Amino acid sequence: MGLIKIETNASKKKVCPTCGSELRYAEGGAVTVVNGKVDMDATLPRYICDKCGVFYRELLNSGFYNVFDLPESERKQTEHRKISTGDIPPTKLKREADGKCACPRCGDRMDFVEAGPVQIVDGKPDFSNTMDHFVCPYCKSVFRKIAGTDFFQWSEK
Repeated sequence: MGLIKIETNASKKKVCPTCGSELRYAEGGAVTVVNGKVDMDATLPRYICDKCGVFYRELLNSGFYNVFDLPESERKQTEHRKISTGDIPPTKLKREADGKCACPRCGDRMDFVEAGPVQIVDGKPDFSNTMDHFVCPYCKSVFRKIAGTDFFQWSEK
């Protein structure tokens, strides 16, 4: 496969060219021996896309990256778990500096959606965005605030 240029998002984090999710940075490790040969590639840093199961390694500080499949041993560690919605208790969720937080259902990063006015959709009022809530782009879960508390609960929409 050819070299790929990786773009950054508004928060200056690198994003996957395939799926658009934020890439996780991993420092280079120790020198390893693979099939009786020294593997120096393991010492180089890389950007990992957990959703696609690939990682990107920069070629000679050029700004261009080679793409490789994530080894099976690492892929199992990064698989998303998905808890059934009935097993999710009310949870305190708090926005971090980037305006996101971890999803209680799958562990991915959820986006915070601020409250807005009532919208008219197909001639009917839509009240779904009139209160602050979190939306997970991976598992499509929505967590709405329980009135009068600091807790959020999973919601169907």
